[in-house]
Amino acid sequence: MHLARFPRARFAHLPTPLEPLPRLGAALGIDLWVKRDDCTGLAGGGNKTRKLEFLLGEALALGADTLVTQGAVQSNHVRQTIAAGARHGLATEVILEERTGSKASDYMGNGNVLLDRLMGASIRFVPAGTDMNEELEASAEIVRRRGGKPYVIPGGGSNTVGALGYVDCARELMVQADAQDLRIDRLVTATGSAGTHAGLIAGFAALSVDVPILGFGVRAPKARQEENVFNLALATAQTIGAAGRVRREAVVADCDYVGEGYGLVDQGVIDALALAARTEGLLLDPVYSGKALKGLIDQARKGAFEGQRVVFLHTGGAQGLFGYQSVLEPALA
Repeated sequence: MHLARFPRARFAHLPTPLEPLPRLGAALGIDLWVKRDDCTGLAGGGNKTRKLEFLLGEALALGADTLVTQGAVQSNHVRQTIAAGARHGLATEVILEERTGSKASDYMGNGNVLLDRLMGASIRFVPAGTDMNEELEASAEIVRRRGGKPYVIPGGGSNTVGALGYVDCARELMVQADAQDLRIDRLVTATGSAGTHAGLIAGFAALSVDVPILGFGVRAPKARQEENVFNLALATAQTIGAAGRVRREAVVADCDYVGEGYGLVDQGVIDALALAARTEGLLLDPVYSGKALKGLIDQARKGAFEGQRVVFLHTGGAQGLFGYQSVLEPALA
């Protein structure tokens, strides 16, 4: 693969650290490491920043003046997209779906939403269940009618362009592991809009890296999540010249830890957030990385990773904690 063939706007702080988590690992009885993609730099960082380097690269190459994207109210992707636009002088039109149903003042106005407003985005809210693809096109058409040139970014930045960011992460991770003589037995991450998971799978396939990837789902049922990841991994592999290398059995999503739904926090998530914070000073988010760690903790305690060295990909999003104060504070007290 030769990623220099694709337009790219470079602003991420890369490579992100690959670090041991000795105290958290000891608490779980496993050899645990973390790939710190919360440290990518853009407006607090997170995994979407890698995707946005390629998405912004294409947008700028096409002469766009406005980014159009969508997400749930406390979307980490939206925050990073607005920041990328601001950095390059592009306006941003955002649609936020009230996906969780929460009307709490902290959820609707603090955390990522506060940062979205601080960075100057145009924001409109829509009810849960809205057809977000239709809303994206409607916003893009409004931009066109006023003489602008929109560039539409899907939720999570998860298309073949965005997934290139995690093809590159797969390469970066293996270079770091080899430099430290670190054998990785399992890579664990949250899996939602599919771009991170699919990009890693396509990247490992292109590099002939045989490291199993386990995605802990945050929204969709297992069958649908694995299908979404597999289809995007296939398309991404074809884009980078590695068609035919992605195997269906490489796509594994455990969606047993979603709980009551996307963005809804249960005691298992709160316990995971607290354990990471109190053993390692590591701040996770309630929607993605916290839910993935909830799954990792439970599976580790059941012996699923016995004798393995596990790398946890931290997708960022701690900014969203402030949108969940009314949920977290009573449980932590």
